[in-house]
Amino acid sequence: MSRSLGSLPPEPAAETVASRLGAVAQFLRRALPLCQAHTVEFYTRGLWEQLVALSPETVLEALSGAGLLRQQQRPLEEAAGTAGAGLWDNCKFSNVFCENSQKLVNVQFFALAAKHHSLPSLEVCTPLEQMLGALSGKQHERCEIKTDEFMNNKKSHEVQMMSELIDSIANFCGVKQVIDLGSGKGYLSSFLSMQYNLKVYGIDSSNTNTYGANERNRKLKKHWRAYQSRARANVRGQVLEEPKDRAVQDEMKCRANISEKLLSTNNSLLSQDQMASSDSIPLEITGALTDSAMLKTRKQTETHLVAQTQSDGNKISENAFSLLNILPADAVEAVSSSKYNTELCEEEKEQRKMASIKAKANKSNDSNIYLPLTSYITAETELRDIITDLEDCIMVGLHTCGDLAPNTLRIFTAKPEIKAVCSVGCCYHLLTEEFENQKDCSPGLWGFPMCRYLKEEGWCCGRNARMSACLALERVAVSQVLPTESLFYRAVLQVIIEECYGVIKSDRHVGKIFSKSSSFVDYVRKSLKKLELDESKLPDSCIMDYYEKYKHRMNELEAFNMLKVVLAPCIEVLLLLDRLCYLKEKDNIAWSGLVKLFDPVKSPRCYAVVALKK
Repeated sequence: MSRSLGSLPPEPAAETVASRLGAVAQFLRRALPLCQAHTVEFYTRGLWEQLVALSPETVLEALSGAGLLRQQQRPLEEAAGTAGAGLWDNCKFSNVFCENSQKLVNVQFFALAAKHHSLPSLEVCTPLEQMLGALSGKQHERCEIKTDEFMNNKKSHEVQMMSELIDSIANFCGVKQVIDLGSGKGYLSSFLSMQYNLKVYGIDSSNTNTYGANERNRKLKKHWRAYQSRARANVRGQVLEEPKDRAVQDEMKCRANISEKLLSTNNSLLSQDQMASSDSIPLEITGALTDSAMLKTRKQTETHLVAQTQSDGNKISENAFSLLNILPADAVEAVSSSKYNTELCEEEKEQRKMASIKAKANKSNDSNIYLPLTSYITAETELRDIITDLEDCIMVGLHTCGDLAPNTLRIFTAKPEIKAVCSVGCCYHLLTEEFENQKDCSPGLWGFPMCRYLKEEGWCCGRNARMSACLALERVAVSQVLPTESLFYRAVLQVIIEECYGVIKSDRHVGKIFSKSSSFVDYVRKSLKKLELDESKLPDSCIMDYYEKYKHRMNELEAFNMLKVVLAPCIEVLLLLDRLCYLKEKDNIAWSGLVKLFDPVKSPRCYAVVALKK
């Protein structure tokens, strides 16, 4: 490694992580039933009456709009007050849930308990700035790069933040190879290769994604070449004005003592050699002096102008065209000018010649600096079968779906070539659970749980709870965006299906019909057709009767979903701490922790599992 592991920030101790995980699991044992039922069954199973002993108005007043936002922004100690200590220490949470009925009885304490068991309150995360500073050995200063011309704002934010951390880890570990699992369209991979000159293998299970990533990467390089040509042409026009004015002023001082005849007969003495550097701005100087003293003055002025122009050109290029910084100097074809030239000394010509040769060599060596590949990755995947030139590397994943995130950690711990990992998971509902189906508890590599503690406890979340873990509390707190009406339509539809058709479970799914429907009647008829049920047996009046019957109870559904939103971060904590505990159990890990990479409003799945080997 390029630097000592001792320079890394303090990591959360294994005992601390295990203790926090135990506390979260204890709380969720009481609260999880709120998320284990599907919203589709809200009316058919009477979920509000079964799980909540409060009016929907009470819940909405506490959790909707400004109430939820205040709850999130208010310090935990201040919000909890004198009840806080007893609330957290009481593993039964009797002041949150009724001991007899198990129903929720206090929404304020429920929200406080959920906040207490979220990652910001558990103090097990390492701040990103602290991590970057420790990896680089100095105070870190972020350099924002404009990338939203080729990816949306969310993806641009994710790619910039994560690639910066990955590059810092790569430099710390002294490696240049990166394996990006679940690389998708190649946003992160291409940015890592172009901005940080890392050799990246992007592996995705979809041939379509791999082909698309190849095409996108090819067009991206072509786009940058064209953009660079256009940008440099603009820079040239801007930079020439000021140096040309200074050149005139300098030469006018010398020309004061020279006759008109000497000036008129020597206007063509300035030779022009093409600039070898693509970052230089050529000069066009008319007029020269004939005697040796004036020739010396002219050369000094010219040398000054070349140096000054290059400096000014670089500054303007950095400020006005930050997009060019996305590529290393040798990642695109250099653009030179044959129209404008200036005189170079032999030593400078030789230096530029050698630089040009090195640039061409680097370009040749890095021609396949990002290579998209297609392969389905499991914990048993042999990487050398996919990557023939596998070397010491970092394994990364940006929003890897389902089991790919835990399998990334398993591969990292098992393969000696992988020196570090940076993994951000998503799609928790696609995880496989060892104890979800009691008939299928065979030994194997499941997505959850990973650590010994939760395995020994036989812990199970269930798909509906894992689906709830994907809800975005911070987004809801800011914008209050919840699809209440579409969920209401679907819940009432389920009542119709069960009461009128006797169908309780079906292999078919309604899908995204709500956005294509003009009314509730239209929604029901389109849904019944998709489910292959005879919609002609139901007149419009019958459908509308169901709508009117449940319309006044829509606020129950809205309040219930707000409870799930508040609980969502706790379920995500359980999944993330399970993965961190798994790493803490391994003997070959030198440092492991959770790092908050993204703004949760922009990107709700914002935590990365980061680890480095001994």
